[in-house]
Amino acid sequence: MKQNKNNPWEDHYTRQAKKEKFPARSVFKLKELEEKFTIIKKNDKVLDLGCAPGSWLLYAAQVTGPAGQVTGIDLKPVDMKLPLWVTVISADIFELEGRFREAIGVGYQVVLSDMAPSTTGRKDMDAYRSYNLCMAAFALAKEVLDEGGCFVCKIFQGGEFNSFKELVKAGFTSCRIFKPESSRKASREIYIIGIGKK
Repeated sequence: MKQNKNNPWEDHYTRQAKKEKFPARSVFKLKELEEKFTIIKKNDKVLDLGCAPGSWLLYAAQVTGPAGQVTGIDLKPVDMKLPLWVTVISADIFELEGRFREAIGVGYQVVLSDMAPSTTGRKDMDAYRSYNLCMAAFALAKEVLDEGGCFVCKIFQGGEFNSFKELVKAGFTSCRIFKPESSRKASREIYIIGIGKK
């Protein structure tokens, strides 16, 4: 694999994302999820947690089309031009109260979470912090998703993985596990997909 000296992480997904005008290679993970499970549909209302730098927002907006609505939440700002039916809220998932919670609203068909903690290098600690983010995402998804809605959540594999999977299993008619081809081989991330909110 030919690497860019300025960015040792650059690979063909990174280059392809640039070519397709997406800010990050993570767009291909969502594309793979979409191809396999058809999570987002035309005109859907989608909530994207951990939306910066904006690749998932942009892709979700392309799928929903202008009659859809895509809302993103992240601590970091999204510095790119987005379609008119996309809104970004700068907020902390652990502190969504008052006006932030009002701004999010309800009635979503899809909740996506590609959130990841700042890594420490300690696998057990990173997995636990990832699990905490997943629990916050799941709690919000339960509140805002319509019956029959879908939930996609990235989690680092660790001690809490099975208990989180069981929670999703209990809340949705179908629960699937998926590791996209475009995930880096060394990464411990995996996606849990809840289809058909009960």
